[in-house]
Amino acid sequence: MPIDAARALAADPRRGDIGWDHKDIQLYHLGLGAGLPANDPDELRYTLESKLHVLPSFATVAGAGMAMLGGLGQPGIEVDLAHVLHGGHSIELHRPIPVQGRATSSSKVAAVYDKGKAAVIVLRSEVADADGPLWTSDAQIFVRGEGGFGGERGPSVREELPARNPDRVEERPVREDQALLYRLSGDWNPLHADPEFAKLAGFDKPILHGLCSYGMTLKAVVDTALGGDVSRVRAYRTRFAGIVFPGETLRIRMWQEPGRVLVSVTAVERDDAPVLADTVVDHS
Repeated sequence: MPIDAARALAADPRRGDIGWDHKDIQLYHLGLGAGLPANDPDELRYTLESKLHVLPSFATVAGAGMAMLGGLGQPGIEVDLAHVLHGGHSIELHRPIPVQGRATSSSKVAAVYDKGKAAVIVLRSEVADADGPLWTSDAQIFVRGEGGFGGERGPSVREELPARNPDRVEERPVREDQALLYRLSGDWNPLHADPEFAKLAGFDKPILHGLCSYGMTLKAVVDTALGGDVSRVRAYRTRFAGIVFPGETLRIRMWQEPGRVLVSVTAVERDDAPVLADTVVDHS
């Protein structure tokens, strides 16, 4: 049935308690490919509990990432999940994420845009603990066949890359088993593990989670452009422009500007096929 945008926007937020500890953080980092070389002091910050810091993109899986699915169950949002694509994602950090925490998540539909043949639903999750706000996370959900309801078309956010060579280029390999490890942080979609399911979805084999590419890219930016300091990240946004297969290599190009890093991510083995576009890390 068509999306009832007014009803969805007027619905009360859904609230729930979430928690995490060092094991959740370590598992998430390992799912991004952290820990190689295993004895590298820079990698131990992601894998050893006594030295641990938290990559801000952990916000996308905290509490097993249930905020996004909860948002799709809001009143006025009755869609066929087979027609749903994760079009983009942004996070805003209000302060560094602690290694261990308990917090309250408040999720709502923040916007519904009519793209004609499709709708875009912005699902917003605001997370706070006893000390105040931690992060705000927006998932842009693209729903095929649900447009045409007469709503606003919404903004078109495009980041034009500088007309010069990138300041940094990093290549990050995706292990063959990486999607199997990453899904243990909460995204159990069989598209990322079951070859038969992947073929039904039109792929030759399982694909990597888009949010795994998202986390790998932020790690590369933090490790190189930000001197390994996760606390410098203020916000991070991207548009998912293409798929990645486990076993491929991400080519991450970075252009550094005052207060931000512009990023382009492509798949090396497929002639630099786009992976992430309109990608920006805002930092202190």
